Amino acid sequence: MSLLSVQGVGKAYRSYRSEWQRVGRWFGLASAPLDEHWVVRGVSFEVGAGETVGIVGQNGAGKSTLLKMIAGTLQPTEGRLSVGGRIAAILELGMGFHPELTGRQNVMHAAGLMGFTAAEVMAVMTQIEAFAEIGEYFDAPVRTYSSGMQVRVAFAVATAFRPDLLIVDEALSVGDSYFQHKSFERIRSFRAQGTTLLIVSHDRNAIQAICDRAILLERGRVLKDGEPEAVMDYYNAVVAEGGGSTVEVRTTIAGRAQTVSGTGAARVESIGLYDEAGQPLEFVDVGQPVVLRVQVLVEADLPSLVFGYMIKDRLGQAVFGTNTHYLGQPIEGLRQGERLDLALSFRAGMGVGSYSVATGLHATESHLSGNYEWRDLALVFNVTNLSKQTFVGMAWLPPDLALERSTG
Repeated sequence: MSLLSVQGVGKAYRSYRSEWQRVGRWFGLASAPLDEHWVVRGVSFEVGAGETVGIVGQNGAGKSTLLKMIAGTLQPTEGRLSVGGRIAAILELGMGFHPELTGRQNVMHAAGLMGFTAAEVMAVMTQIEAFAEIGEYFDAPVRTYSSGMQVRVAFAVATAFRPDLLIVDEALSVGDSYFQHKSFERIRSFRAQGTTLLIVSHDRNAIQAICDRAILLERGRVLKDGEPEAVMDYYNAVVAEGGGSTVEVRTTIAGRAQTVSGTGAARVESIGLYDEAGQPLEFVDVGQPVVLRVQVLVEADLPSLVFGYMIKDRLGQAVFGTNTHYLGQPIEGLRQGERLDLALSFRAGMGVGSYSVATGLHATESHLSGNYEWRDLALVFNVTNLSKQTFVGMAWLPPDLALERSTG
């Protein structure tokens, strides 16, 4: 069942030669604007009840504008929006808090605008104050708050009552790490209770950890809508696109979407995971010494080349990544037709599960500059526990336990 429907929605900012022309436009009189700038155009998607959707894209892609239209704080220029339930939104720092009012007074005002009575707000005021954790500042003017304190109060009031649809923009990135963890725990709790979530974040791990789906916006239009890992891989490739780069999405034998991007000036010819005896591995024991072997073909003369790899878990979250730049092993003066054989030895200190390896070939320390090839799902392997004590999690961090007992 669809809780949110967005059909052909767009937002344009227009300027006119005079206010009379603007008024005439309201009444349907022909009056062409002097200038017209579309921030969002032709966006359509639906979100089911209880679904968690991440909205991603570069700065200026139209993410915040889209969320403001869904929240009702901005009217669309074209298209149709419908929401089947109560919305709570954290779109901007402070949520329109009045700087001269205290945090407590602003909570009363903000909750009132959300449709709650004074009695309802007072019934949860203690919980709001406790969740925000700003102490005596709760009764001080908001103008004395830091940006992190404003976020704490804004989030506490917006989530004091569980909404049908919760919209969270990048505001949470301003808060400290402790409060971010606390906020995401509440978001997960709402999700478990059936709240539909729309979240804007540049944090790939956050999107892939809690979202069922991701939507990529580019220049105000939907570029990709689908499974979070595939969308974030594609986004990663789009960010690096330029200078003759291409982006290609392939389907692996296992049916997963693999994104490959770059100029093709260098490419991975083969990749495999091996044990210490040189035998190929598909299943790896926890903590087992392994060797990742990669062969690279150089397709053009290159002054420098950086090889990098990243191990991801089944959700696409980064487990570990590094490259030859960080390892202090520069590769320079390459000629067309050369081949590089790289052997990276490490212990598979990971928990039981399925993992993938992404590879990158680029000119500098990051694939965002001079991307020759970025290949997601270049290799998939599984970790099993054959020889270690039972543990949970995605990292094997065995402790040395010291235990003392005493009486009296």
